[in-house]
Amino acid sequence: MRRKLLLGNWKMNKTPSEAKAFASEIKPLAKEAKSHKIDIGVCVPAVDLEGVKKILKKSMIVGAENVHYLPSGAYTGEVSIPMLKDLGINVSLVGHSERREYDNETSEKCNLKILALLENDMIPVYCCGESLETYEAGKTKAFVKEQIVTGLKDVKKEDASKIVIAYEPIWSIGTGKNASKEIAEDVCKYIRKIIRELYDTKTANRVRILYGGSVKPNNIKDYLSEKDVDGALVGGASLKADSFQELLRNIE
Repeated sequence: MRRKLLLGNWKMNKTPSEAKAFASEIKPLAKEAKSHKIDIGVCVPAVDLEGVKKILKKSMIVGAENVHYLPSGAYTGEVSIPMLKDLGINVSLVGHSERREYDNETSEKCNLKILALLENDMIPVYCCGESLETYEAGKTKAFVKEQIVTGLKDVKKEDASKIVIAYEPIWSIGTGKNASKEIAEDVCKYIRKIIRELYDTKTANRVRILYGGSVKPNNIKDYLSEKDVDGALVGGASLKADSFQELLRNIE
């Protein structure tokens, strides 16, 4: 059985001091999550990683929001896998829609990152999702399939189940316009079908698929009640301790 996963994405929020204060506040939630067999964690800005990791240690997942696929080089402003590993970080988001939109992060580039992370025994959280224009044109599944097939190119079967996939319809991120639980389930189920076609049923049944897009305490239970939705990647609702706690308790 796949364990539920609640993962916060802070985006460009919280200074190092704010991040450490927040980490101290949410640390007690780790025990509560464990008792209900739920994995919980946060993906935070690079400047916050060291301080948050020191406080949360192994009690919660602490992930990066981005990583480069090369171990070093003349890439000003980038963060490498060895840098993350030196801090004890073993999870990174890949291909979030905001990076695709603002930083020209293509599925081909995401593929390089996924392969590099897996090579270094790290977990990619691979984001996919369509724009409102694509959704309204009825091309969601074709669009998402391209992202999954390209992103997972050359990923070995034994590594595929280590990847977490997050379906985030762009038209529902930070807009307050929610995809229904039926839409979320339909696309997550389709993603699992793609994994099955690429690998096999056993692999597809092991991959955790998250939903993200205006997930809040009052709707998370509905989303996670669906068969193929294994958790949530949450933005704004993960930035306040009481809201993060409520998200967790509403999964339980």
